[in-house]
Amino acid sequence: MENVPTIKITPPGPRAKEIIERDHKLLATSTKTAPIAAKCAKGLLVEDVDGNTYYDFATGVSVLNVGHCHPKIVEAVRKQAGELMHFAGTDYYYDIQVRLAQKLTEITPGKFQKKVFFTNSGAESVECAIKIAKWSTMRKQFVAFIGAFHGRTTGAQALTGSKPVHKNRFFPTMPGVTHIPYANCYRCAYHLKYPECDIWCAKILDEIYFNTILPPEEVAAMFVEPVQGEGGYIVPPKEFIAELKKIAEKHGILYVDDEVQAGFGRTGKMFAVEHHGVVPDIITMAKSLGSGIPIGATVFDAKYDFKVQGAHSNTYGGNLVACASALATIDVLENEKMVNNSKVVGEYMKKRLLELQERHEKIGDVRGLGLMLATELVENRKTKKPASEYRDKVIENCYKQGLLVLPCGKSSVRYLPPLNVTKEQVDIAINIVDKSLKTSL
Repeated sequence: MENVPTIKITPPGPRAKEIIERDHKLLATSTKTAPIAAKCAKGLLVEDVDGNTYYDFATGVSVLNVGHCHPKIVEAVRKQAGELMHFAGTDYYYDIQVRLAQKLTEITPGKFQKKVFFTNSGAESVECAIKIAKWSTMRKQFVAFIGAFHGRTTGAQALTGSKPVHKNRFFPTMPGVTHIPYANCYRCAYHLKYPECDIWCAKILDEIYFNTILPPEEVAAMFVEPVQGEGGYIVPPKEFIAELKKIAEKHGILYVDDEVQAGFGRTGKMFAVEHHGVVPDIITMAKSLGSGIPIGATVFDAKYDFKVQGAHSNTYGGNLVACASALATIDVLENEKMVNNSKVVGEYMKKRLLELQERHEKIGDVRGLGLMLATELVENRKTKKPASEYRDKVIENCYKQGLLVLPCGKSSVRYLPPLNVTKEQVDIAINIVDKSLKTSL
């Protein structure tokens, strides 16, 4: 495999086109972004079925934080698959599930006793958090945010507020969710300026909503992304998260931190909420936990545990092979110092993106933490009108030059390389983005 992006035939090539045609015929319509049909991958590099190689700055939507096919994770999966693949961890017992639970309780914020429920996806982790909150508080309503993405299952979908397509034709979803604007300082919903705004976007919950339409004593939990993902990679001011936690504690509302996309080193800390100095009551996670093997988890204060058997369960949660992959993933993140590399190289990449902003008028904003970065593209910096079609063209021209990136929000490009990416590899990627911004005009 080539060790730099190499496009031998403009994608999609003939073999890719054949796969894409069959895919469209046989698979349900989903969220395909680019006509890339992968054959194999290693680290940062992906090779498609037509022999092209790409730098992967999408990493399966932050699933592959340690890169593709890390040898330690591959070995852990092979070893476990050869010994025991499934034994219904919700009905019986095995050591690797307990060891992974122990590790998660150690690395997540908070010194209190915690418990873990294993899931198969981020949406399922959110569903578990909904049920924990309802069960333990006996309250039935929730607070979520405009721009949020928590999943597409019925409960998680009710919390999601990023795009109309997630709601269209699915009404009614779970009742009892009140959405308020997230702290987006580039596009403030209240047309205020930070810091003169005094974090009104958080305080409005207590001062207006709780005094008019939403009785706080009926709210079980608020669900908050420490960095909004699908909503556009929005990084809130530190005071926003802290103020929300303060309000939640005041009214006995559980604070749920959704780390599904931002967790496991992506932002330069193991969990993104650590940037804000807040300790959640419940943390939801998935994606990069298993490095491509489906596994998620809901980690929570033990005092909120279900008090009877059968209130919540599943079949595949805590699967042995998935647990082996997760333990190996955490080991790699810690021992190969990838979280710190995310911070250091992330700061470098953000600086390079800001340099692009100086040269390209259509880059309205550059934002992110660690290696969770985005550029928002606009028609005009003064009006900030989203340049959605231009964004899509930039992404297309990126993959045609060997760089895989993803959209988010209305007109943002997100950059999610593996956490062991080097500055030299970032420079190659930035050069491709630079060319794509020019050729997409």
